[in-house]
Amino acid sequence: MMFRLSEEQRAFVGNVRKLAQSEFRARAPKYMDGSFPWENIRQLADLGILGMAVPAEYGGSGMGVLDTALVLEEIAKVCYVTAMAVLGEVGTQTRVIATYAPESIKQRLLPGVCTGECILAICMTEPHAGTDVANYRTNVTIAGDRLRLNGVKTLISRVDEAQAFVVFSRIDGRPGREGIGCVLVEKGAPGFTCTSRFHTMGGENLAEIRFEDCELPLENLILREDGFRRLLSASNTQRCLNPSISLGLAEGAFEESIKYLRERSAFGRRIGDFQGMRWKLADMYRDIEAARSLLYRACLTADPFPDPHEAAVAKIYCNEMALRVTSEAIQVHGGYGFTDEFPVSRLYRGARYGTLGGGTTETLKDLLGKKLMMDFPADGFLGLGTF
Repeated sequence: MMFRLSEEQRAFVGNVRKLAQSEFRARAPKYMDGSFPWENIRQLADLGILGMAVPAEYGGSGMGVLDTALVLEEIAKVCYVTAMAVLGEVGTQTRVIATYAPESIKQRLLPGVCTGECILAICMTEPHAGTDVANYRTNVTIAGDRLRLNGVKTLISRVDEAQAFVVFSRIDGRPGREGIGCVLVEKGAPGFTCTSRFHTMGGENLAEIRFEDCELPLENLILREDGFRRLLSASNTQRCLNPSISLGLAEGAFEESIKYLRERSAFGRRIGDFQGMRWKLADMYRDIEAARSLLYRACLTADPFPDPHEAAVAKIYCNEMALRVTSEAIQVHGGYGFTDEFPVSRLYRGARYGTLGGGTTETLKDLLGKKLMMDFPADGFLGLGTF
């Protein structure tokens, strides 16, 4: 399928690319120590990027999943840490609030998301359960007009910077999937503490947080009935935006490889004139373009959230493709690729996150396999390969 961007999309993405290449590229190394990229975030807020998932009535632009993926792709080409910071503002947590939260919460938080004054975090993973949402132990008890939240969440991004946390939780101890919903916890809530910190190979800081009789107003209960299904539907957005970062990382590594192969010489010839190197470029380019087609097609199914199986296919392929391409980019650079002075090593480290976050590759392959076993038509593929 051919995807033709409108002139408005090209101009919008072009402005992001110009900013990322002229400003973010040079700053990227300094954020590898876990620093939050506030400079970049403020500049992106000025461009209107942070409000892409926010409806117009709250100060945003309410843009679609494909537009958001295009922007993250451009940012990730030069700075994984900044792309992940932006994902926190345009991804699942913002879309959950914009779609399901009470009006009072939307009015209180969403305008600040657009300006970069309200950083959001999402709390899903628990020490004993990551993708296995149905076995979460974190629980919120409803007592009159108050909520009481108890539990532990781990590997959480932006804990020090976030003003609000969207927390996946069991409601009133109800077992299984039917008992899952979510609540909003705002910074400074009593009983909310950070208990551990982790620094990742991609440069981000993550943390473990604990809720001990964390008391909240009843309006902070965002989802209760049918919460599991609706939260998983919203998570399919992440399964398109996570791979858009993978795609950007691969593209950035490919661009660096082209540049290096044109400039570096060996045995009296440009390295790029050797057949072995040209074949590497051909394989990298093929993988990138295949990933782009799968991802953009999945993004275009969003209404308001993407089709779960199209998103799963795109995520699996883009995540694994990024690992192959960034690894080959290091090989192209030889020993220099193994040093911190060349961007490809940083891009490779960022790419390693993709298969872990937003649903592991193994989980998504199992999801897709079950769908194929149940629904793949006996008479085979139909046209576009969908079923």
